Amino acid sequence: MTTAPAAWPDVERLFGVRGEPSRCWCRFFALTGAAWNASTPADRKGQLRARFDAGGPAPGVLAFRGGVPVGWCAVEPRDCYPRILRSQVLKAAGPAVHGGAGDGTEGPVWSVTCFVVAPGHRRSGVAGALLRAAVGHAVAHGAGIVEGYPVDPGVRPKAGPSDLYHGTLKLFLDAGFEQASDAVPGRAVVRLFVRR
Repeated sequence: MTTAPAAWPDVERLFGVRGEPSRCWCRFFALTGAAWNASTPADRKGQLRARFDAGGPAPGVLAFRGGVPVGWCAVEPRDCYPRILRSQVLKAAGPAVHGGAGDGTEGPVWSVTCFVVAPGHRRSGVAGALLRAAVGHAVAHGAGIVEGYPVDPGVRPKAGPSDLYHGTLKLFLDAGFEQASDAVPGRAVVRLFVRR
């Protein structure tokens, strides 16, 4: 398996035309509630493509097997995600987490918000490879902290795919992240300080 910063044609191929990725286009956290409700899947697809066309860092990374994209992980500066900034999970974490990076010396916070793994490739290490690639991508573009908002299936044993796209707490802890908050039961805020 290989990973790389995402390119639009491969994202479009992975997300396809059926299932949740083809409806969301990884824009749920990038839009306010009102903007989400007013948008269509075609609008969201266009918005994600615009992120690729804007000339900045790719808004995520991909995993490949045999040259075929099998996984995606969204990772961008936290400021790109208004729904994260307003989320109860982040607010409940308190001002040290919600209000900024830390003591101000670490650099910007980048957020890992979403994982998509193709059927037939789940539970085979794709998410772990994507998370490592997402951290590398964020660091390469100046991140000081990489943050995630995973689900803890130990507290939410009935969590299904509609929750697990955040990733699991174990996935992040195994990658070296530290739990910064568990103020919302079953939903953690985890952080990896990459510049100290």
